[in-house]
Amino acid sequence: MNDALGILAIAIGLVGYIPYFRTIFSGKTKPHAFTWLVWGVLTGIAFIGQIAGGGGAGAWVTGFTAFISFSIFGLALVKGKRDFPLVDWLCLGGCVLALALWAVTNNPLSAIILITIIDALAFAPTFRKSYSKPYSEPIFTYAMSCLKFLIALFALQELSAVTVLYPASLVIANGAFMLLLIVQRNRLGTRQKGVL
Repeated sequence: MNDALGILAIAIGLVGYIPYFRTIFSGKTKPHAFTWLVWGVLTGIAFIGQIAGGGGAGAWVTGFTAFISFSIFGLALVKGKRDFPLVDWLCLGGCVLALALWAVTNNPLSAIILITIIDALAFAPTFRKSYSKPYSEPIFTYAMSCLKFLIALFALQELSAVTVLYPASLVIANGAFMLLLIVQRNRLGTRQKGVL
């Protein structure tokens, strides 16, 4: 059952990212390079931690997400947002500092807590950008991310703070981001064709 849920979570992730890549190539979505770079590093580290903690099939989607995040980071350098104000650099600096702190800790739970905090910091530039430009990110992709990590929680073979904390935080973060996009789109009262 766990393996089937792990595969389902990856399939949902894949379905969610297809329109995201399509809108990147069409120029409708402008991913923030800092956010996707940090997410790639963090999900890669979290994947290793989940595997070491016995997460099994529930960790597969985290590894898949790391691969996709690095792919989107590469695209963001070419097709994404290219102006980075001071607040974005400060967020990136905070992420680097937190990663350095993680490197000197030898406790898996401390590492996962730091990764969870860093991930929230990495989301800040995308939240900031999308507050004023809510059509620069597709809701559908974040809805699918929320769902895939929710399913991944049920696919975990070993339930502990080390295996559960990070995917649970991603369910909350993606859900909050979807809510921001919905509220801002309704507030602005505009519609952009081709962006879900």
